[in-house]
Amino acid sequence: MRRRWMSAVAVTVAGVLSLSACGGGGDQKGTGDGQAAAKKQVEVFSWWTGPGEADGLKAMREIFEKQNPGLTFFDAAVAGGSGDKARALLSSKLQANQPPDTFQGHAGAELQGYIKAGKLEPLNSLYDELKLKDVFPQQLVDQLTYEGNVYSVPVNIHRSNVLWFNPQVLKEAGVAGPPKTIEEFVTALEAVKKTGKIPLSIGSEWTAVHLMESVLLGSLGTDAYNALWAKGADWSGPAVTKALESFKTILSYAGPPQDDWQPASKQVADGAAAFNIMGDWAYGYFHNPPDGGLGKKSKEDFDWAASPGTDGTFMWLSDSFTLPKGAPNRDGAMAWLKVAASKEGQDAFNPKKGSIPARKDADKSLYTDYLEWDLGQWASDKLAGSIQHGVVANDAWKTAITEAVGLFLQSKDAAKLQQALVEAAQTNNQ
Repeated sequence: MRRRWMSAVAVTVAGVLSLSACGGGGDQKGTGDGQAAAKKQVEVFSWWTGPGEADGLKAMREIFEKQNPGLTFFDAAVAGGSGDKARALLSSKLQANQPPDTFQGHAGAELQGYIKAGKLEPLNSLYDELKLKDVFPQQLVDQLTYEGNVYSVPVNIHRSNVLWFNPQVLKEAGVAGPPKTIEEFVTALEAVKKTGKIPLSIGSEWTAVHLMESVLLGSLGTDAYNALWAKGADWSGPAVTKALESFKTILSYAGPPQDDWQPASKQVADGAAAFNIMGDWAYGYFHNPPDGGLGKKSKEDFDWAASPGTDGTFMWLSDSFTLPKGAPNRDGAMAWLKVAASKEGQDAFNPKKGSIPARKDADKSLYTDYLEWDLGQWASDKLAGSIQHGVVANDAWKTAITEAVGLFLQSKDAAKLQQALVEAAQTNNQ
């Protein structure tokens, strides 16, 4: 499975590379009615192409082009949930010294490889100019800082550990409400299975890693989970063994893998499946009108809770934008970063994306329903960092974890999975 999946990524990267050769950071000249004015193009590289996320990007783009009439936005987004395909292409572009003007990256360890390779410019002066350290939470700024320099601008906060469920499917199965523990979750999955519905929907390979991080957190607890990312941490203990056996059991209730997270989430919203563990970007997809989402009603067509065993802990991630060294249109990239950092930009983007703002001074009246709950959780919960979404593991470590999970999806051997995770930590966390 892993080989086939990586081959698909390679094909995608090759195809997008051929397309990206046609666009980039050059000038676009106006045509028609004798207009000769040139607009400088700003290539913004992301993986926001699906419903909800694309709507949020469009809202921020409109603000950018209104504030910068001499610039035009070039959307270099690459499809694929969680950005694995986009990062593969980005790596090729950076190695060839052909960076976009700015690119999306997860706050945390994910960016360290780019920083150490000398591919990013520090953004200290921008933070000082806009006084961003006053409006971003300190723990977030810490994750964006490496050796005293800040390297990206966060546009949001996402929660990874969300259990989405269909209330009617649970009612039909005799499940009183969302399960609070791993053990209750397994019992609920079994009850749904007896009804003939899909107990747990799942997407492409990365969604299995996403599921595993929530199971690890729910089984180990916050402190033990966070300790896995300390230097020299041991992944071979019995608590990790138990967590991975639970992961194996939970996965045994999963339906056929879907192409990505959206069709897996849709199975829940349509009543074909009971549960899905996915980040809160699913809310925008569920809730937004049909031209950008499913137009479903919360508490009726879908509902949410902390993933089993994780109530009181916010497993977080943050999307951010960077300034690559050698950006073809550096001034345009800086203009984009200012919009991404702004209160106006974040309040336009996040309600559509299904995320909450990175800024502490955002307009809270815009964040209703799930997003109101999420803001409250962010303010009060303990924090744990996401594996899949770049907070706790650098790219090499995360790649090793993904490979281990990919092999596990074929073998279903939890002992081999644990040994692979032990080796991944020993190799990448010294």
